Amino acid sequence: MTTGPMRRARPLLGTLVEIRVEGLGPADAGRAIDRAFGEIAAVHRLMSFHECGSDLDRLHRTRIGERVVVDARTHDVLAWSLRIAAASAGAFDPTVAAQQVGRGVLPPPASAWAPHPLADWRDIELSDATQVRLARPLWIDLGGIAKGYAVDRALEILVDAGATQACVNAGGDLRVAGPRAELVHIRNDSGIAAGPSVHLADGALATSAFSSLAQTSRARARSDRFAGAREGPCATVSVAAPLCVLADALTKVAAVADADTAQRVLRRFGAQAALLSWCKRRRARRAAA
Repeated sequence: MTTGPMRRARPLLGTLVEIRVEGLGPADAGRAIDRAFGEIAAVHRLMSFHECGSDLDRLHRTRIGERVVVDARTHDVLAWSLRIAAASAGAFDPTVAAQQVGRGVLPPPASAWAPHPLADWRDIELSDATQVRLARPLWIDLGGIAKGYAVDRALEILVDAGATQACVNAGGDLRVAGPRAELVHIRNDSGIAAGPSVHLADGALATSAFSSLAQTSRARARSDRFAGAREGPCATVSVAAPLCVLADALTKVAAVADADTAQRVLRRFGAQAALLSWCKRRRARRAAA
């Protein structure tokens, strides 16, 4: 017997994660939601930059050139990261942690070596389905993509459990599954509705504030032409994509890459992006696939 929608929320991934399912009975819905929350927590443990024993922690402690066995989910996120980094010519780069540590955004990891100043995403080598090798000293931060991946994993659990309509929302990085389009309000980094609403069906949406993007972009460390510097702090970039892992990572590409590169990468991954200058209550730029 099915009932109305079931909603649950838990603090995870540094934000409040909300899950809603429809089309399941109370017991099945509760079990599916618990498994989805468990998967999100697992992704966080595996890919945390801070947590002792995470896959990233082990990579940062291992001798350079040595192959490290990581969880298949970490390997999958690294594969997505390298794919997007290659497509965007490094506008998205998972090896920006050294710059973040230098600016005081992240604490130094427990590592026996300092990153090479020229190391970047091309120095991460993947093999098999679980092995990672660092060709040069570097520190990896997956904060710009792992949240979207966790949302995707959680939603897949809900759909596999038989949910007819479902939504996972991790602080503005969200994905919807089901035949019904849902109205999503784009919010700024204070949680205030600041832009247009989007009807989303069987897809994902991620929104990032420029204050956050400035901390997670290698382009910001290299160039004063970063889009956030032009638009000011009162701005967000939102990306709609088939998967939340893509939407999350592509907010950085849409913000920091030049317009031609951003549009090319968005089209390649079937995504759309909108830049909103919410202090002026107007859309500043749009890059559409």
